[in-house]
Amino acid sequence: MNHKTRFVLSVVFCTSVIFLLHRDNIWRWITDTACGCPSFPFQFVLPKKPKHTNVAFIKTHKTAGTNMQTMMMRFADRHNLTVMLPIESCHVDFCYPQWFRASNVHPGMLSANILASHLRFDKKEVQRLMPKDTIYITIMREPGALFDSAFHYYLHHCRGFLSVPGHSLAGFLADPRRYYQRNEPLSHFTKNTMTFDLGKDKDHPATDTAYVQAFLAEMEETFSLVMITEYFDESLVVLRHLLSWDLEDILYFRLNMRKESTKKQLSPDLVSKARVWNALDTYLYVYFNASLWQKIEALGPGCVEREVRELRQAQDNLMRSCFKGKKPLRAAKLINIESRPWQPAGDMDVMGYVLPDNFSHGLSQHTQELCRKIILPGYVYGKMIQRSQAKRYKACHQQ
Repeated sequence: MNHKTRFVLSVVFCTSVIFLLHRDNIWRWITDTACGCPSFPFQFVLPKKPKHTNVAFIKTHKTAGTNMQTMMMRFADRHNLTVMLPIESCHVDFCYPQWFRASNVHPGMLSANILASHLRFDKKEVQRLMPKDTIYITIMREPGALFDSAFHYYLHHCRGFLSVPGHSLAGFLADPRRYYQRNEPLSHFTKNTMTFDLGKDKDHPATDTAYVQAFLAEMEETFSLVMITEYFDESLVVLRHLLSWDLEDILYFRLNMRKESTKKQLSPDLVSKARVWNALDTYLYVYFNASLWQKIEALGPGCVEREVRELRQAQDNLMRSCFKGKKPLRAAKLINIESRPWQPAGDMDVMGYVLPDNFSHGLSQHTQELCRKIILPGYVYGKMIQRSQAKRYKACHQQ
Protein backbone atom coordinates (compact mmCIF):
# COMPACT_ATOMS: atom_id res chain seq x y z
CA MET A 1 0.00 0.00 0.00
CA ASN A 2 1.59 3.26 -1.09
CA HIS A 3 1.69 6.49 0.90
CA LYS A 4 -1.11 8.08 -1.08
CA THR A 5 -3.48 5.17 -0.46
CA ARG A 6 -2.66 5.11 3.26
CA PHE A 7 -3.29 8.88 3.49
CA VAL A 8 -6.68 8.60 1.75
CA LEU A 9 -7.73 5.73 4.02
CA SER A 10 -6.65 7.61 7.15
CA VAL A 11 -8.65 10.66 6.07
CA VAL A 12 -11.71 8.47 5.41
CA PHE A 13 -11.29 6.77 8.82
CA CYS A 14 -10.92 10.07 10.75
CA THR A 15 -13.87 11.60 8.90
CA SER A 16 -15.99 8.55 9.74
CA VAL A 17 -15.11 8.77 13.44
CA ILE A 18 -15.87 12.49 13.58
CA PHE A 19 -19.17 11.86 11.82
CA LEU A 20 -20.12 9.11 14.29
CA LEU A 21 -19.25 11.33 17.24
CA HIS A 22 -21.13 14.32 15.91
CA ARG A 23 -23.75 12.85 13.59
CA ASP A 24 -26.65 14.21 15.70
CA ASN A 25 -25.14 17.68 15.59
CA ILE A 26 -24.48 17.46 11.87
CA TRP A 27 -27.98 16.19 11.15
CA ARG A 28 -29.41 18.96 13.32
CA TRP A 29 -27.30 21.50 11.47
CA ILE A 30 -28.45 20.17 8.09
CA THR A 31 -32.14 20.21 9.02
CA ASP A 32 -31.81 23.62 10.67
CA THR A 33 -30.11 25.11 7.66
CA ALA A 34 -32.73 23.64 5.34
CA CYS A 35 -35.53 25.46 7.15
CA GLY A 36 -33.50 28.63 7.70
CA CYS A 37 -33.81 28.66 11.47
CA PRO A 38 -30.64 27.46 13.28
CA SER A 39 -31.22 26.18 16.79
CA PHE A 40 -29.50 27.76 19.80
CA PRO A 41 -27.03 25.06 20.90
CA PHE A 42 -25.44 24.56 17.50
CA GLN A 43 -24.95 28.10 16.31
CA PHE A 44 -21.17 27.75 16.62
CA VAL A 45 -21.28 25.50 13.55
CA LEU A 46 -22.68 28.26 11.37
CA PRO A 47 -21.10 31.50 10.18
CA LYS A 48 -22.71 34.18 12.32
CA LYS A 49 -23.11 37.90 11.93
CA PRO A 50 -21.95 40.11 14.81
CA LYS A 51 -24.66 40.98 17.29
CA HIS A 52 -26.50 44.15 16.42
CA THR A 53 -25.95 46.52 19.35
CA ASN A 54 -27.79 49.69 18.36
CA VAL A 55 -31.43 49.08 19.24
CA ALA A 56 -34.35 51.34 20.20
CA PHE A 57 -37.18 49.53 21.94
CA ILE A 58 -40.15 51.89 22.10
CA LYS A 59 -41.90 50.67 25.23
CA THR A 60 -45.69 50.79 25.30
CA HIS A 61 -47.75 50.53 28.50
CA LYS A 62 -49.32 47.30 29.74
CA THR A 63 -47.93 45.15 26.91
CA ALA A 64 -45.22 43.12 28.74
CA GLY A 65 -42.77 45.87 27.82
CA THR A 66 -41.09 45.63 31.22
CA ASN A 67 -39.84 42.15 30.33
CA MET A 68 -38.28 43.60 27.19
CA GLN A 69 -36.90 46.66 28.98
CA THR A 70 -35.04 44.56 31.55
CA MET A 71 -33.81 42.24 28.81
CA MET A 72 -32.44 45.17 26.80
CA MET A 73 -30.74 46.70 29.82
CA ARG A 74 -29.20 43.37 30.72
CA PHE A 75 -27.91 43.06 27.14
CA ALA A 76 -26.36 46.53 27.40
CA ASP A 77 -24.86 45.68 30.78
CA ARG A 78 -23.44 42.39 29.52
CA HIS A 79 -21.88 43.94 26.42
CA ASN A 80 -20.71 47.22 27.99
CA LEU A 81 -23.04 49.40 25.93
CA THR A 82 -24.47 52.82 26.73
CA VAL A 83 -28.16 53.06 27.57
CA MET A 84 -30.01 56.29 26.83
CA LEU A 85 -31.56 57.44 30.12
CA PRO A 86 -33.22 60.66 31.28
CA ILE A 87 -32.04 63.46 33.50
CA GLU A 88 -32.84 62.91 37.16
CA SER A 89 -35.85 65.25 37.22
CA CYS A 90 -37.54 63.07 34.59
CA HIS A 91 -37.25 59.97 36.79
CA VAL A 92 -37.04 56.96 34.45
CA ASP A 93 -39.43 57.85 31.63
CA PHE A 94 -38.08 61.01 29.92
CA CYS A 95 -40.83 63.10 31.58
CA TYR A 96 -43.62 61.05 30.01
CA PRO A 97 -46.34 61.85 28.96
CA GLN A 98 -44.51 64.83 27.48
CA TRP A 99 -42.98 64.30 24.04
CA PHE A 100 -39.50 62.80 24.01
CA ARG A 101 -36.93 65.59 23.86
CA ALA A 102 -33.14 65.61 23.77
CA SER A 103 -33.16 68.14 26.61
CA ASN A 104 -34.57 65.43 28.89
CA VAL A 105 -31.72 63.01 28.15
CA HIS A 106 -28.76 62.84 30.53
CA PRO A 107 -25.85 64.59 28.75
CA GLY A 108 -23.58 61.59 29.25
CA MET A 109 -26.06 59.33 27.46
CA LEU A 110 -26.86 61.32 24.33
CA SER A 111 -24.65 59.00 22.27
CA ALA A 112 -26.25 55.71 23.25
CA ASN A 113 -26.58 52.21 21.83
CA ILE A 114 -29.75 51.14 23.61
CA LEU A 115 -33.04 52.91 24.26
CA ALA A 116 -35.65 50.97 26.25
CA SER A 117 -37.52 53.29 28.64
CA HIS A 118 -41.06 54.61 28.59
CA LEU A 119 -41.41 57.73 26.46
CA ARG A 120 -43.84 59.39 24.12
CA PHE A 121 -42.30 58.64 20.76
CA ASP A 122 -41.14 61.48 18.56
CA LYS A 123 -39.58 59.70 15.61
CA LYS A 124 -37.44 62.58 14.32
CA GLU A 125 -36.14 63.47 17.77
CA VAL A 126 -35.20 59.90 18.64
CA GLN A 127 -33.61 59.25 15.26
CA ARG A 128 -31.58 62.45 15.60
CA LEU A 129 -29.88 61.03 18.72
CA MET A 130 -29.62 57.31 18.01
CA PRO A 131 -26.97 55.87 15.61
CA LYS A 132 -27.89 55.68 11.94
CA ASP A 133 -28.00 51.87 11.93
CA THR A 134 -30.35 51.64 14.92
CA ILE A 135 -33.04 48.97 14.61
CA TYR A 136 -36.42 50.07 15.96
CA ILE A 137 -38.72 47.67 17.79
CA THR A 138 -41.96 48.03 19.70
CA ILE A 139 -44.65 45.77 21.16
CA MET A 140 -48.44 45.64 20.96
CA ARG A 141 -51.16 43.79 22.84
CA GLU A 142 -54.73 42.76 22.03
CA PRO A 143 -56.70 45.94 22.88
CA GLY A 144 -59.35 44.23 25.02
CA ALA A 145 -56.74 42.60 27.25
CA LEU A 146 -54.67 45.79 27.35
CA PHE A 147 -57.63 47.94 28.34
CA ASP A 148 -58.66 45.48 31.04
CA SER A 149 -55.12 45.56 32.46
CA ALA A 150 -54.90 49.37 32.27
CA PHE A 151 -58.32 49.80 33.91
CA HIS A 152 -57.36 47.75 36.97
CA TYR A 153 -53.78 48.99 37.13
CA TYR A 154 -54.60 52.71 36.90
CA LEU A 155 -58.06 52.59 38.46
CA HIS A 156 -57.10 54.76 41.43
CA HIS A 157 -54.98 57.12 39.33
CA CYS A 158 -57.34 58.05 36.46
CA ARG A 159 -60.36 60.21 37.18
CA GLY A 160 -62.18 58.72 34.21
CA PHE A 161 -61.96 55.24 35.72
CA LEU A 162 -62.62 56.35 39.30
CA SER A 163 -65.84 58.10 38.32
CA VAL A 164 -67.50 54.82 37.26
CA PRO A 165 -70.03 53.58 39.85
CA GLY A 166 -68.66 50.49 41.54
CA HIS A 167 -65.36 50.91 39.68
CA SER A 168 -66.66 48.50 37.07
CA LEU A 169 -64.95 47.90 33.73
CA ALA A 170 -68.29 46.80 32.29
CA GLY A 171 -69.83 50.02 33.58
CA PHE A 172 -67.19 52.13 31.86
CA LEU A 173 -67.49 50.29 28.55
CA ALA A 174 -71.29 50.53 28.63
CA ASP A 175 -70.95 54.28 28.04
CA PRO A 176 -67.27 55.31 27.87
CA ARG A 177 -67.92 58.85 26.64
CA ARG A 178 -69.85 59.52 29.82
CA TYR A 179 -66.77 58.89 31.96
CA TYR A 180 -63.87 59.71 29.65
CA GLN A 181 -62.11 62.96 30.54
CA ARG A 182 -60.03 63.90 27.53
CA ASN A 183 -57.95 66.56 29.26
CA GLU A 184 -57.19 64.83 32.55
CA PRO A 185 -53.43 64.26 33.06
CA LEU A 186 -53.65 60.47 32.66
CA SER A 187 -56.32 60.27 29.96
CA HIS A 188 -53.89 58.40 27.72
CA PHE A 189 -54.42 55.34 29.91
CA THR A 190 -58.16 55.46 29.29
CA LYS A 191 -58.17 55.47 25.47
CA ASN A 192 -55.85 54.25 22.69
CA THR A 193 -52.81 53.93 24.95
CA MET A 194 -50.55 52.37 22.30
CA THR A 195 -51.46 55.05 19.77
CA PHE A 196 -50.57 57.74 22.29
CA ASP A 197 -47.26 56.11 23.28
CA LEU A 198 -46.28 55.87 19.62
CA GLY A 199 -46.73 59.61 19.24
CA LYS A 200 -50.12 59.91 17.58
CA ASP A 201 -53.44 61.51 18.52
CA LYS A 202 -55.44 59.10 20.70
CA ASP A 203 -58.63 61.08 20.00
CA HIS A 204 -58.40 61.22 16.22
CA PRO A 205 -61.55 59.70 14.63
CA ALA A 206 -60.88 56.10 13.61
CA THR A 207 -63.30 56.64 10.73
CA ASP A 208 -60.63 58.77 9.03
CA THR A 209 -59.24 55.98 6.88
CA ALA A 210 -56.55 58.18 5.31
CA TYR A 211 -55.16 58.98 8.79
CA VAL A 212 -55.26 55.32 9.82
CA GLN A 213 -53.53 54.15 6.65
CA ALA A 214 -50.82 56.80 6.95
CA PHE A 215 -50.32 55.87 10.60
CA LEU A 216 -49.92 52.17 9.80
CA ALA A 217 -47.57 52.92 6.91
CA GLU A 218 -45.38 55.13 9.10
CA MET A 219 -45.18 52.50 11.84
CA GLU A 220 -44.29 49.80 9.32
CA GLU A 221 -41.55 51.98 7.86
CA THR A 222 -40.16 52.83 11.31
CA PHE A 223 -40.19 49.46 13.06
CA SER A 224 -38.27 46.46 11.80
CA LEU A 225 -40.25 44.34 14.26
CA VAL A 226 -43.49 44.87 16.13
CA MET A 227 -43.69 42.21 18.82
CA ILE A 228 -47.05 40.86 19.99
CA THR A 229 -47.66 40.26 23.69
CA GLU A 230 -49.85 37.19 23.13
CA TYR A 231 -46.99 35.63 21.15
CA PHE A 232 -44.14 37.00 23.20
CA ASP A 233 -41.82 34.00 22.89
CA GLU A 234 -42.39 33.71 19.15
CA SER A 235 -41.65 37.43 18.89
CA LEU A 236 -38.39 36.91 20.79
CA VAL A 237 -37.27 34.23 18.34
CA VAL A 238 -37.89 36.63 15.44
CA LEU A 239 -36.04 39.33 17.39
CA ARG A 240 -33.09 37.02 17.98
CA HIS A 241 -32.72 36.39 14.26
CA LEU A 242 -33.17 40.06 13.41
CA LEU A 243 -30.42 41.14 15.82
CA SER A 244 -28.24 38.00 15.66
CA TRP A 245 -28.47 37.60 19.43
CA ASP A 246 -28.06 34.36 21.37
CA LEU A 247 -30.20 32.46 23.84
CA GLU A 248 -28.99 34.19 26.99
CA ASP A 249 -29.71 37.58 25.45
CA ILE A 250 -33.45 36.81 25.23
CA LEU A 251 -33.98 34.97 28.51
CA TYR A 252 -36.56 36.59 30.78
CA PHE A 253 -38.82 36.00 33.76
CA ARG A 254 -42.32 37.49 33.71
CA LEU A 255 -42.23 40.87 35.45
CA ASN A 256 -44.85 43.36 36.61
CA MET A 257 -47.59 40.72 36.46
CA ARG A 258 -50.92 40.75 38.24
CA LYS A 259 -51.74 37.99 40.70
CA GLU A 260 -53.54 35.26 38.74
CA SER A 261 -56.49 35.17 41.14
CA THR A 262 -57.26 38.84 40.35
CA LYS A 263 -57.59 38.21 36.61
CA LYS A 264 -60.90 37.44 34.95
CA GLN A 265 -61.56 36.39 31.38
CA LEU A 266 -63.34 39.20 29.54
CA SER A 267 -66.57 38.24 27.83
CA PRO A 268 -66.62 38.50 24.02
CA ASP A 269 -69.04 41.43 24.41
CA LEU A 270 -66.62 43.38 26.63
CA VAL A 271 -63.70 42.59 24.33
CA SER A 272 -65.71 43.91 21.38
CA LYS A 273 -66.65 47.10 23.25
CA ALA A 274 -63.05 47.66 24.36
CA ARG A 275 -61.86 47.27 20.77
CA VAL A 276 -64.43 49.74 19.49
CA TRP A 277 -63.50 52.27 22.21
CA ASN A 278 -59.80 51.79 21.40
CA ALA A 279 -60.33 51.62 17.65
CA LEU A 280 -56.94 53.11 16.65
CA ASP A 281 -55.16 50.59 18.88
CA THR A 282 -57.28 47.84 17.32
CA TYR A 283 -56.16 48.82 13.81
CA LEU A 284 -52.54 48.71 14.99
CA TYR A 285 -52.91 45.33 16.65
CA VAL A 286 -54.70 43.60 13.76
CA TYR A 287 -52.20 44.91 11.22
CA PHE A 288 -49.04 44.07 13.15
CA ASN A 289 -50.27 40.75 14.46
CA ALA A 290 -50.53 39.70 10.82
CA SER A 291 -47.10 41.24 10.16
CA LEU A 292 -45.50 39.13 12.91
CA TRP A 293 -46.92 35.91 11.49
CA GLN A 294 -45.59 36.80 8.06
CA LYS A 295 -42.13 37.03 9.61
CA ILE A 296 -42.62 33.71 11.39
CA GLU A 297 -43.69 32.14 8.12
CA ALA A 298 -40.55 33.49 6.44
CA LEU A 299 -38.32 31.96 9.14
CA GLY A 300 -40.20 28.66 9.08
CA PRO A 301 -42.97 27.98 11.62
CA GLY A 302 -41.53 24.61 12.63
CA CYS A 303 -38.15 26.12 13.34
CA VAL A 304 -39.66 29.00 15.32
CA GLU A 305 -41.75 26.54 17.33
CA ARG A 306 -38.65 24.51 18.16
CA GLU A 307 -36.71 27.59 19.29
CA VAL A 308 -39.66 28.62 21.47
CA ARG A 309 -39.49 25.20 23.18
CA GLU A 310 -35.76 25.59 23.71
CA LEU A 311 -36.20 29.10 25.12
CA ARG A 312 -38.88 27.92 27.56
CA GLN A 313 -36.78 24.95 28.62
CA ALA A 314 -33.82 27.24 29.30
CA GLN A 315 -36.07 29.54 31.33
CA ASP A 316 -37.46 26.64 33.34
CA ASN A 317 -33.94 25.44 34.09
CA LEU A 318 -32.84 28.90 35.16
CA MET A 319 -35.98 29.36 37.27
CA ARG A 320 -35.22 26.13 39.16
CA SER A 321 -31.59 27.15 39.62
CA CYS A 322 -32.45 30.63 40.89
CA PHE A 323 -35.48 29.92 43.08
CA LYS A 324 -35.20 26.26 44.14
CA GLY A 325 -38.96 25.89 43.69
CA LYS A 326 -39.90 29.15 45.43
CA LYS A 327 -42.86 31.03 43.89
CA PRO A 328 -43.27 34.79 43.17
CA LEU A 329 -44.67 36.91 46.01
CA ARG A 330 -46.92 39.95 46.26
CA ALA A 331 -44.85 43.10 45.82
CA ALA A 332 -45.90 44.36 49.26
CA LYS A 333 -44.25 41.32 50.86
CA LEU A 334 -40.87 41.81 49.18
CA ILE A 335 -38.34 43.10 51.70
CA ASN A 336 -35.66 43.80 49.10
CA ILE A 337 -36.82 47.01 47.41
CA GLU A 338 -34.51 46.39 44.44
CA SER A 339 -36.66 43.46 43.28
CA ARG A 340 -39.99 45.08 44.20
CA PRO A 341 -42.13 46.16 41.22
CA TRP A 342 -44.17 49.35 41.41
CA GLN A 343 -47.44 48.69 43.22
CA PRO A 344 -50.36 50.85 42.06
CA ALA A 345 -52.80 52.32 44.56
CA GLY A 346 -55.73 50.12 45.55
CA ASP A 347 -55.95 46.41 46.20
CA MET A 348 -54.49 45.02 42.98
CA ASP A 349 -51.54 42.73 43.69
CA VAL A 350 -48.46 42.91 41.48
CA MET A 351 -46.10 39.98 41.84
CA GLY A 352 -42.32 40.03 42.26
CA TYR A 353 -39.44 37.68 42.97
CA VAL A 354 -37.18 37.03 45.92
CA LEU A 355 -34.08 34.85 45.72
CA PRO A 356 -33.70 32.21 48.47
CA ASP A 357 -30.88 32.74 50.95
CA ASN A 358 -29.07 29.68 49.61
CA PHE A 359 -29.74 30.36 45.92
CA SER A 360 -26.04 30.71 45.06
CA HIS A 361 -25.22 27.18 46.25
CA GLY A 362 -23.81 25.17 43.37
CA LEU A 363 -24.20 28.00 40.83
CA SER A 364 -21.43 29.61 38.84
CA GLN A 365 -20.69 33.29 39.40
CA HIS A 366 -22.15 34.02 35.98
CA THR A 367 -25.46 32.27 36.78
CA GLN A 368 -25.68 33.97 40.18
CA GLU A 369 -25.31 37.35 38.49
CA LEU A 370 -27.95 36.41 35.91
CA CYS A 371 -30.37 35.36 38.67
CA ARG A 372 -29.91 38.71 40.43
CA LYS A 373 -30.39 40.82 37.32
CA ILE A 374 -33.15 38.96 35.50
CA ILE A 375 -35.64 39.68 38.32
CA LEU A 376 -35.02 43.42 38.50
CA PRO A 377 -37.97 45.65 37.53
CA GLY A 378 -37.15 47.87 34.57
CA TYR A 379 -37.20 51.12 36.53
CA VAL A 380 -34.85 49.66 39.18
CA TYR A 381 -32.40 48.35 36.59
CA GLY A 382 -32.61 51.70 34.80
CA LYS A 383 -31.74 53.56 37.99
CA MET A 384 -28.74 51.27 38.59
CA ILE A 385 -27.42 51.81 35.08
CA GLN A 386 -28.20 55.51 35.31
CA ARG A 387 -26.04 55.87 38.44
CA SER A 388 -23.23 53.85 36.91
CA GLN A 389 -23.20 55.78 33.63
CA ALA A 390 -23.58 59.17 35.32
CA LYS A 391 -20.63 58.35 37.56
CA ARG A 392 -18.54 57.37 34.55
CA TYR A 393 -19.55 60.56 32.71
CA LYS A 394 -18.64 62.69 35.72
CA ALA A 395 -15.24 61.03 36.10
CA CYS A 396 -14.43 61.59 32.42
CA HIS A 397 -15.34 65.27 32.58
CA GLN A 398 -13.35 65.92 35.75
CA GLN A 399 -10.12 64.89 34.08
